[in-house]
Amino acid sequence: MSQITTHILDAALGGPARGVDVELARGDGAVIATGVTDDAGRIKDLGPDHLEAGTYRLTFAVGEYFAGTGRDTFYPVVSIDFSVADSEQHYHVPLLISPFSYSTYRGN
Repeated sequence: MSQITTHILDAALGGPARGVDVELARGDGAVIATGVTDDAGRIKDLGPDHLEAGTYRLTFAVGEYFAGTGRDTFYPVVSIDFSVADSEQHYHVPLLISPFSYSTYRGN
């Protein structure tokens, strides 16, 4: 099982954001993994089973998603930097989006 998972919800439409490209990178910018959200807006298997403690970045290509739904967005890309403090824990990083705002939190 991947140590990092994510999902994206489109708060303006009240449903999952399907088909969003997502990239996982180390703090130095080296890309570790890529994925695309499924019909539920989730990526259940993003990256390796184990990550060392450190800083990582998830990058979400939401501009392409919004263009595909016929909407403009102020944020073509959303990047979330986060820390893996315990290399034995699972980290779930959800993203809530709308054309002109976004929010995130540490999920479970």
